[in-house]
Amino acid sequence: MGTGVASHLEPSADFESGHVSAYRVSRWLLSLALALLVLSGCAGDPGLHADALAQPAALQREQVSAGMFVLTAYARITRSDQPLTIYIEGDGLAWRNRYEPSDDPTPTRALGLSLAAVDRSANVVYLARPCQFTPMADNPRCAVPYWTGKRFAPEVVASMDAAVTHYAARVPGQQLHLVGYSGGGAIAVLVAARRSDIASLRTVAGNLDHEAVNRWHKVSSMPDSLNPIGVAAQVAAIPQIHFSGTDDKIVPTAITRSFVNAAGHTCARMQVVDGLSHEGDWAAHWPQLLALPVTCQSGVHHD
Repeated sequence: MGTGVASHLEPSADFESGHVSAYRVSRWLLSLALALLVLSGCAGDPGLHADALAQPAALQREQVSAGMFVLTAYARITRSDQPLTIYIEGDGLAWRNRYEPSDDPTPTRALGLSLAAVDRSANVVYLARPCQFTPMADNPRCAVPYWTGKRFAPEVVASMDAAVTHYAARVPGQQLHLVGYSGGGAIAVLVAARRSDIASLRTVAGNLDHEAVNRWHKVSSMPDSLNPIGVAAQVAAIPQIHFSGTDDKIVPTAITRSFVNAAGHTCARMQVVDGLSHEGDWAAHWPQLLALPVTCQSGVHHD
């Protein structure tokens, strides 16, 4: 993320200073360790699990009216003069099994939130997907199609885009960086294609071609959903990196490679991470992965 990359690796008490004392680092690590203990006791309640994950990172739970949905977010914005990184959650508990959708798509383990929680930059926002974490009573338009066949529908993308706009207004004129996990990677690409203010794009185990993924798993297609690979050319000038685990059996590495090929290799590249599955411990690797430069080849500029 340009000159701000180093700050992602520097825990601090106020998330603003690059000068970190050993005491502050120790205190942060202790808080994280205590959170892990709390998490073990919150496994049965996704909301409590998410709160316990967010608390040591000073990410505060919020609700945002965005288009036709009320979205749940966790935000830490401490410097209006610094860039903002927005993390987008995966599909969550969309299905009980191969044939039966769930009643509530809230993830039992918010893996997108786990990435946001280890990002030490000044401004971090996590966006849950429609119908995740927010009570259904507050979201009358929530229905099973919005976490199954319509999970990447235009109205879903519009809602997520509106939430990005909401938080961008809190850091006027600053760079915006998008990070999407799994199905959140699809949303990140689709949102980026609608905007002109995205400075970088990262996906982690991203579903970047749902038609190919569904063919791979021999499940139904999603004709009501937009497909990220269909907008690859529109985001081709955005500096981007797409992370894929060698052990990912949900979104195979070939899907990621296909998207990067479609976007061209001027600004898009792929990073394969050995030994990681789709739901592996990406957060443990994230500080190092986040520090990797995201740039276009010489002569290409993104405004």
